[in-house]
Amino acid sequence: MRHELLDCCTLCPRECRVNRNLGETGYCGQTAEITAARASLHMWEEPCISGTQGSGTVFFSGCALQCVYCQNHDIALGHTGKPVSIKRLSDIFLELQEQGAHNINLVTPSHFAPQIAEALRRSKSCGLHIPIVYNTGGYEKVDTLQLLDGLIDIYLPDLKYASSASGRRYSQAGDYFPVATEALLEMYRQVGAVVLHPDTGMMERGMIVRHLLLPDCAQEAMQVIDWLYHTFDSNIYISIMNQYTPVGTFPNHSELNRRVSIAEYDAVVDYAIGLGVENGFIQEGDTASESFIPPFTCEGI
Repeated sequence: MRHELLDCCTLCPRECRVNRNLGETGYCGQTAEITAARASLHMWEEPCISGTQGSGTVFFSGCALQCVYCQNHDIALGHTGKPVSIKRLSDIFLELQEQGAHNINLVTPSHFAPQIAEALRRSKSCGLHIPIVYNTGGYEKVDTLQLLDGLIDIYLPDLKYASSASGRRYSQAGDYFPVATEALLEMYRQVGAVVLHPDTGMMERGMIVRHLLLPDCAQEAMQVIDWLYHTFDSNIYISIMNQYTPVGTFPNHSELNRRVSIAEYDAVVDYAIGLGVENGFIQEGDTASESFIPPFTCEGI
């Protein structure tokens, strides 16, 4: 499973330059060995991704962002997961397709990008034909995304912050916004405007950008939506999420100890509508619940 790019790893913007092929780990906490924590049909994505049968999600262990409020913190920290070979990963993609998945959904994949690219080529040569979704926190390098050019059909990134202060405070990434916006431009270059199946309405190609509203961050959310709309117009979907759930307590981030209020969320949605956003998703009801966080028991790995 040796890849030259992992001899001195600069796959993510942290550019740790560790030799993951020798078992060293950087910010993501992962060696060159692929580790995943769950592979299953997932019903909790946007409707044009999950559909009626589910999105074939593969949750990879480790993360280059390590957001303080992460709802998947067990796998982000690498505490949960099982090693898989490139061959086994390729087989997992095919198994999810056989189970009826609408697509293959790669969750937090960037630190395994070279191996994933190889697994995708292998599985495509064996009959994988459903769309491939790249589900990411948005903190990506263009060079790494280009390793996947032609392999990814749908990009599903976050755009978390508009300010360097929030990037530093919540993800130790003061450069988040310029890095993520450059990455989104590359993603759009690869896949272009949204294409839906004419009969089913399922997404076949394009980009959905998610923004998770955090407490006391409504104004920043509006800045994010403003950039997205004025950059991509109606050629992408914007998903405005209210599902922030406090996991534990945050003595150094007291604002994160509560859920987002209805008034905060409504203000952001109203701003998006007033701006002219038509292609988007909003959340209603009790989405801020830990029941929406799947158990990471290595199912399907």
